[in-house]
Amino acid sequence: MRKPNGLSRRGVLAGAAGLAATGALAACGSNTGRGSSGGGSGPAISQWYHQYGEAGVEQAVKRYAKAYSKADVQVQWTAGDYDTKLATALVGSGGPDVFEQSVAKVDQVRAHQLADLTELFGAAKDDFTPAVLDAQTVDGKIYGIPQAIDMQMLFYRKSWLDKAGVSVPTTLAELAGAAKKLTNKKVKGLFLGNDGGAGVLGAVPLWSIGQSYLSDDQRKVGFDAATAAPVFAALRKMYSSGSLLLGAPADWSDPSAFTQGLTAMQWSGLWAVPVVAKALGDDFGVVAWPKGDASGKLSVPIGAYASTVNAKSKQVDAAKAFAKWLWIDKTDYQRDFDLSYGFHIPARKSIAAKADKLSTGAGKAAVDLVQQYGKVQATPGWTAPMNTAYTDALNNIIRKGSHPESELKTAIGKIDHQLNTLYK
Repeated sequence: MRKPNGLSRRGVLAGAAGLAATGALAACGSNTGRGSSGGGSGPAISQWYHQYGEAGVEQAVKRYAKAYSKADVQVQWTAGDYDTKLATALVGSGGPDVFEQSVAKVDQVRAHQLADLTELFGAAKDDFTPAVLDAQTVDGKIYGIPQAIDMQMLFYRKSWLDKAGVSVPTTLAELAGAAKKLTNKKVKGLFLGNDGGAGVLGAVPLWSIGQSYLSDDQRKVGFDAATAAPVFAALRKMYSSGSLLLGAPADWSDPSAFTQGLTAMQWSGLWAVPVVAKALGDDFGVVAWPKGDASGKLSVPIGAYASTVNAKSKQVDAAKAFAKWLWIDKTDYQRDFDLSYGFHIPARKSIAAKADKLSTGAGKAAVDLVQQYGKVQATPGWTAPMNTAYTDALNNIIRKGSHPESELKTAIGKIDHQLNTLYK
C-alpha cells in the first residue's frame, strides 16, 4: 500500500479509504476499465490499480499483465479519487474484472460485488499475515488476495532519549511523561500530526485499552464510552500540554519534522524508514503504540491493498485464474512488487523472511512489530458513516476539549444505527 499521488496513506491505514457507500452511487455506464492491451490471448480481462507514487510500479504491473498467456489482461492506472471511481463502477455492469482495494466490505458482499476467492489459496493461506487476510474475510470466506503491507509506528531518537534519561515508552502515561521531559525551547517531545493525532490514530486508542471499533463478528460496537473515555482524555491532555509539535511544515506521513530535529519522537510509517536512516544513520528506533492501561496491548496499525475479483464480471473464472497466478503462484513478481519500489513488507511471511532490506535494523524491527502487534483498522463491517462518526468524536475531544464520554456516546449511537441498517 504505497503512498499514491493524490491519495494519502492516512486514508487507507486509518480505515477511511475504500469506504464509499457503493449503493448510493450511479453506474459509470461506458467506464469499462479497458486500457492498453496485454500480451496474452484468450478473454480480455480489465485490471484496475490506484495510482502509486513510487516510480516504476506502473511499468511493473503492466509487465506482469503482459507476461500472462491465458488472457489478454488490460491494466488501467487510475489517478485521482480511486475509491469513488471504483465504487461507482462496481454498481453497474461495466466495472473492472480484477481490482485492488484495502478491505472487503460487508455491504459489497451483500450486493454481490465480490467473488469468493477462498478456494484459490490452498496451502498458501497460512503464508499470508493473518491480520491482513482477516480484512479480506467476510463470514469465513476470503474475497481478496493481500499484495503488500504498510504500517505505522513510533520513531524515536535514541541519543536524545538516552541524554534525557527517558526509557522507550510502553504505556500512554510513559509516552506523555517522555514527551514532556524531551520538550525544550527548540524541540517538542512528540509529533502525532498537526491535528494532534485526531486524524490518524483511528482505532489505536481503543486497542490500547483492549477494545476495538467493532466486535469480532462485526455486528456490535466494540467499545463503550465509560471505559474508553479516560484514554481519550489523556490524548486531550497531551494535546494541550505544550509537549506536542503542532503546525509543522509537513504532516505526520512526512518524517521531516523528525529528521530536522523539531521533535524527539514522531508517529509515522514504514515508508519513512529510508529517509530517516539516510538523515540520522542508526540514531533512531521504532516501537509500537503503547498500552493505555493494564488491559490493553501494544499495537501497530497495518493496511494492505488486495487483489479482488468482480462477481459481476462476464469472465469470473478467467479473472480468478489470473489473480491466483499473479498473487499466489508468481512469488517472484510478488517479491518484485513488494520490495523493488519503495519500502514495504510483503503480505506473505515467506517472502518477508528472505528480504535483505527487512533483515536488519529498523526494517527487521518493523517486520517484528507487524507480526507481534499488527492490527488492521479498516475491517469489513466498518463503513464510511461509522468512520465519520468516530473521527468527529476523536477530533472534538482532542482538539476542542469536548467531554470524552459524551462524544463517544454520540458516536456509538450513530454506529449502532449503521449496524442496524447493515444487518437488518
